[in-house]
Amino acid sequence: MSITKDVLLRFNLTDVEVTKKSRKYQGFFALDEYHLRHKLYAGGYSKVLTREVFERGDAVALLPYDPVTDCIVLVEQFRLGALHSKTGPWQLELIAGMFSENEVALDVAIREAKEEANLDVEPENVIKVMDYLSSSGGMSECIHLYCACVDSEHISGVHGLETEGEDILVHVVTRQAAEKLLAEGKIANAATIIALQWLALNLDKLKANWK
Repeated sequence: MSITKDVLLRFNLTDVEVTKKSRKYQGFFALDEYHLRHKLYAGGYSKVLTREVFERGDAVALLPYDPVTDCIVLVEQFRLGALHSKTGPWQLELIAGMFSENEVALDVAIREAKEEANLDVEPENVIKVMDYLSSSGGMSECIHLYCACVDSEHISGVHGLETEGEDILVHVVTRQAAEKLLAEGKIANAATIIALQWLALNLDKLKANWK
């Protein structure tokens, strides 16, 4: 067995040549077609490839955690993309929202917390978890994931913007209950899965910082 000692990416953006890019669809989302070639590990370049990319835009996701009660705030809402999933179209998720290039991700996360859960979140009580690509094989979306220290005692109700057709039910659950839901496969949203696993790995450090 050969073990890689230094895991470094061999290539970067300069090793890709885009010969043509065209927009094939424009609605709420967009679909672009690329003609490109890229360097190969064995040397030289690939043939010109045709690839489609779903241009969904970037989004934020926020995990509100109450270190005093050891509780998590989750939201439940209808998701068309989950219509035929095993868990069904109503999903348990983090607070989340899309944002444009001229917006700051943290500001959007704080705004979405208010809109979706009536949570007042202060910037100094938010930490960055990570940025990750949802499905880079065919989609450009990057998720900016955050965790916020919150007081969950009086958080409840149905929220969301009527102008956007949102109907969002807020849940406050213990961390152990959230982990059980995750283990049982009742949470199927990628951002929520990643955030809960991150919380499990970083719980002691987080509690020490937020005590």
